Amino acid sequence: MLLQKLSNSPFFSRYLNRYQSFFYLYILFLCISLITRMGLGIWSFSEIDLSLLNILSVLIIGWLYDTVFFLYASIPLIFIYWLVPEKIWHKQWFKGGIKLWFVVTVYILCFIVVSEFIFWDEFQVRFNFISVDYLVYRKEVIDNINESYPVLLILSLIIPITLIIAFSLKKIINQSLNVHSNITQRTVTSLFLLLLTVAAYQFVDQSQFNVFKNNYNRQLAANGPYQFFAAFRNNQLDYDYFYKHIEPEVADKVIRNSLDNLYTTFLYPDEPMNIGRKIDNPGTEKKLNVILISIESLSAKYLGVFGNKEKLTPFMDQLSQESLFFTQFYAVGTRTTRGLEAITLSIPPTPGRSIVKRIGSEGDYWSLGNVFKKKGYQTNFIYGGRGYFDNMTSFFTKNGYDVIDQTDIPDEEVKFSNAWGVSDEDLYEETIKQADKAFNNSKPFFFHIMTTSNHRPYTYPENKIDIPSGDGRDGSVKYSDFALKRFVNWAKTKPWFKDTVFVITADHCAGSAGKEDLPVKKYHIPFMIYAPEHIRNNVISERYSQIDIAPTILGLLNFDYNSWFFGQDILKENNTRQLALISNYQYLGLYLNELVTVLKPKKEVELYKVQSSTISKPQLHVSEQKDYINKTIAYYQTAAWMLKHKINSWSENQKKLMD
Repeated sequence: MLLQKLSNSPFFSRYLNRYQSFFYLYILFLCISLITRMGLGIWSFSEIDLSLLNILSVLIIGWLYDTVFFLYASIPLIFIYWLVPEKIWHKQWFKGGIKLWFVVTVYILCFIVVSEFIFWDEFQVRFNFISVDYLVYRKEVIDNINESYPVLLILSLIIPITLIIAFSLKKIINQSLNVHSNITQRTVTSLFLLLLTVAAYQFVDQSQFNVFKNNYNRQLAANGPYQFFAAFRNNQLDYDYFYKHIEPEVADKVIRNSLDNLYTTFLYPDEPMNIGRKIDNPGTEKKLNVILISIESLSAKYLGVFGNKEKLTPFMDQLSQESLFFTQFYAVGTRTTRGLEAITLSIPPTPGRSIVKRIGSEGDYWSLGNVFKKKGYQTNFIYGGRGYFDNMTSFFTKNGYDVIDQTDIPDEEVKFSNAWGVSDEDLYEETIKQADKAFNNSKPFFFHIMTTSNHRPYTYPENKIDIPSGDGRDGSVKYSDFALKRFVNWAKTKPWFKDTVFVITADHCAGSAGKEDLPVKKYHIPFMIYAPEHIRNNVISERYSQIDIAPTILGLLNFDYNSWFFGQDILKENNTRQLALISNYQYLGLYLNELVTVLKPKKEVELYKVQSSTISKPQLHVSEQKDYINKTIAYYQTAAWMLKHKINSWSENQKKLMD
């Protein structure tokens, strides 16, 4: 056996001394990481760049990240190996403790492998911000995993695998524990490892795997546990430090030109990057009710009207023909909180966590809820899950909404629930009840509904559709369509229906992974506005995104209001902007004409040309596309500046406007 031969070499006895078992664990960790990397690569084989150079780069950079994480995780172990005296080291109880620790570590490594495959199955990426969030919201996540996978069976199968690995290494581990070493030998080895760890901290970060243009290659080169802990360090990124910026005056001019129209008067023309303005919509204000529905993970690709042949959304397909229907509408991000942020605040996604999750600075913004409340509306955020998840209750409460969540629905009224909340039918029943109450109190209402049924484990009430509960995403999409049909048909029987506008969209797509940094087709979502008594059906093919929802709704109602929104009323005849903002946690993009401009950390910029809703490899020289770059920077730089300086604060601007 190779390890046995190595353990008998002079190098091992002189320099590694009692660190021999440490070295064996490192080799084992590399093997497990390699197996994981290969398994995930086979899983997504068709998406990977298989050129020899790229494969070798994946393996080399992967080895680097594996080594760095192992060093970080081993810091406590290094001190134990260094400082424990010989007389204790050779005690049987201490050796037994080391052996037990070794077995437990092997089990944990195997568990991480399984976790990585489960996470990849859901998101097609290694551990990232999402996994950190999942650690925080353990109940929902654990329930979801229990309902989606045979957890006990998996945990049980890891045990014999662990024992087999441990037994195969038993002899060399025992031999390494019998090695005698003096403090000088241990100090040399320990200081070398600690210096190596410090060097890794200084020179290795997440930029190393950014050499890959193909996102799947990039993810394979990463190390899951390393990514997990890196997410803690990078949950927010300072825009000015990490991203390319332009002079504030230039950014201000670009953004004002983009937002200016016949109905707009800027309130602070002499304050750079303050987009506060008065919106004067023509016509008499219409105090119509508004029910805005964000359907969980509803990618456009699931709708028949966008070409799906599975007949999963017959009701929405029909409703699109009776509504204002937008064929090129895009989510701004990849998580629910990003969609809620964009819809509620009409602000571009800033790097790092969404505003919803920035505890301590998640409230008091110029929001859609605050505008409606000032107009005398009952304003509710109605969520199928528990509002503490993703900090939703705090965010919406501080931004003009009263929150109704799963805990407010009496148990006897809940006919079905899973890890993420009550079924869409139960949620819509609660909405009907709240609408009846508001109507009986002669109160116009604005409800923002967030559903949960279209989410793994894809379970819903039985015998509602022809796909069994828990059978996969298609079933959840079809059930979401069924529940929406039941809700709208029920609403038609209510006296408030004729004066209610239904706005139907998604929070984000079902998946965001792709070969490119920002794969456009993975952000495409449905958007339709249905109010047969007030709005004519029409198809709108221009390109927009979620930040345009708030001003469009307010424009439909002919509301005059002050605004710090970045979106525009997309129904106004002089609106020529027609762009979409799309992003993930680090990459900030603008989709305009057929180009996507992407801002990256380390002040990098790339441009891609879109062809058939997919992004080709970069073909455009940055220096030749200054207008696109400046417009992209202007949106994100201004948004970051406004948030940092609370320029779009609701309370502060209310005071200024009253003075």
